Amino acid sequence: MKTREYMLGNVAIARGLLEGGVQVVSGYPGTPSSEIVDTLAARKERDYYVEWSVNEKVAMEVAVGAAWAGVRSAVTMKHVGLNVAADPFMTLAYAGVKGGMIIIVADDPSCHSSQNEQDSRRYAQFALVPCFDPSTPQEAKDMLPYAFEFSEKFETPVIFRPTTRISHGKSDVELGDLPLEKPCCNFEKLLDRWVMLPKNARARHTHILSAQAGIEDALAEAPWNSLEIKEGTNFGVIGSGIASVYAKEALEELGLEASFLKIGAYPIPKKLVRELLENVDAVLIFEELEPVVEEQVKMIAQERGLSVRIFGKMDGTVSREGELNVSSFLEALGKVFDLPEVPESLEGGAEAAEAAEGANKVAKEAVEAEKAEEGIKQLELAPRPPALCAGCSHRATFYSMKKVFGKDAVYPSDIGCYTLGIQNGTVETTLCMGGSISVASGLYHAGEKRPICCSIGDSTFFHTGMNSLLNAIYNKANITVTILDNRITGMTGHQPNPGMGRTATGEPTVEVSLAELCKAMGAGSVTVVDPYDPAETQEAFRAAKDFDGVAVVIAKQPCVISAKRAGIRRVPYMVDLDKCEGCKQCLKFGCPAIEFDGGNNVAQITALCSGCGVCARICKFDAIREVKK
Repeated sequence: MKTREYMLGNVAIARGLLEGGVQVVSGYPGTPSSEIVDTLAARKERDYYVEWSVNEKVAMEVAVGAAWAGVRSAVTMKHVGLNVAADPFMTLAYAGVKGGMIIIVADDPSCHSSQNEQDSRRYAQFALVPCFDPSTPQEAKDMLPYAFEFSEKFETPVIFRPTTRISHGKSDVELGDLPLEKPCCNFEKLLDRWVMLPKNARARHTHILSAQAGIEDALAEAPWNSLEIKEGTNFGVIGSGIASVYAKEALEELGLEASFLKIGAYPIPKKLVRELLENVDAVLIFEELEPVVEEQVKMIAQERGLSVRIFGKMDGTVSREGELNVSSFLEALGKVFDLPEVPESLEGGAEAAEAAEGANKVAKEAVEAEKAEEGIKQLELAPRPPALCAGCSHRATFYSMKKVFGKDAVYPSDIGCYTLGIQNGTVETTLCMGGSISVASGLYHAGEKRPICCSIGDSTFFHTGMNSLLNAIYNKANITVTILDNRITGMTGHQPNPGMGRTATGEPTVEVSLAELCKAMGAGSVTVVDPYDPAETQEAFRAAKDFDGVAVVIAKQPCVISAKRAGIRRVPYMVDLDKCEGCKQCLKFGCPAIEFDGGNNVAQITALCSGCGVCARICKFDAIREVKK
């Protein structure tokens, strides 16, 4: 016999996550979502990891790291928190996941404890990710194991959208079984997915667009969407989420016969919508907040040439503000046609109004814009992958990093010119600015046993990396964080940042110390190195690798371009052909100033050399030296 418990909706959601086999849960508190993490954190016996993160963006990235590691993860927040997490969320939609990932976003109609009433279903539309919209606490719990499986089947994150009345309502909930086994951490280095360079992003955008039809077909068959056609009536109702319960209750109390489509998952089931529209003359759409369903239904009706009268938020039949309830459904019905006498159990609803005349006629012919027959032919060039500049300190840092951590380590990275370190084998994830440290933390907490060394630029660290580092320290991750301090915001045109001591107009200002900042946040190991000195840098990386906790290595050396602009001139280097043994070790360093003469089996250094001298320091035959004046 199944066990039943009387519980808060958020407690039921926490139970659903456990029944779904969640292994990593992160979140930032925000009413009405907070009790989910509180409930999971309070359990004395846990076989999962749970944390409060420092903000929703960081929480999202931690859950992403776990999902990329192949385990099931969830992140919780309220609706406005998704604004904070939108940066990683939008790119995550492109990259997708391996382990199931559920983004729980609790909406707050009527602003009970919020500064706005935004509808998170809009984000699902925007990002092209599925959205689950529960109608009861029981359904909320039952949806979550299904959502994990759905996420893994289509390798996509999903949004789970409880509203205030789901999260904070109480009811009897029938419990399911908890899984006995869970998948182990298995991070695959899928660079074409986890490193969102433009060429990868373009391909992934094509992928998610092509996946939409399969996602829609699968959800049309899901138990959360259902259609009931009533013979002998020409009126239909479409209800979504908890609003569908209010509408159903009112119809039953009034004894009204109506065909009924319940929508609990998005994208909406177009086949079911078409079937409903083909069997009715008028339809009332009842949904909380934005007319997300209504807009889609009107488009479907127009495409099919169906002259169905459609009532909802867009014509004022249903309020676009606040929560809905049984009374508001009665009010909407009253605007469509005369109601019978309202039962005492439903008193409080608005009085019935005269039927709305001249309702929207939606059958319109589609108009297609003429397309230009002749396009501009584009010149095709051989692919030339971008590379770090000759003498770039990032290359030197990556060289030492790889020497110490090896090819089997995991290398999350970030957004900047250093993302080109993918060619050095030290950039294996790139999600959004500031995300490298949080993703690294998620990988660690998912159970990754290999060493994890992430990298982030100085400007990116000031942008959002500080929050990520604080979170990693606070939540006891065991990772190495490399801050690539080239003293500039290099990728976007050499703009200043807070670590440089000058403003956008060149005025002197406070120069923020990265080392002191990291120490103040609690980093137990902070070392500043000159990446042009491989021996010093590798020694620092070895100490960081052995450190138990968050270790920070700051590789400090000005960008070669800004250094030249500042008048810094280093003596270039050359190859002593008599000493060169043709081992190609310097060539493997990857500097574009180094070439190889295969005919003579010797290396050469071109005029691109900026004089960093790293190649001379790594040459075991002492065959590279400064050019004599």
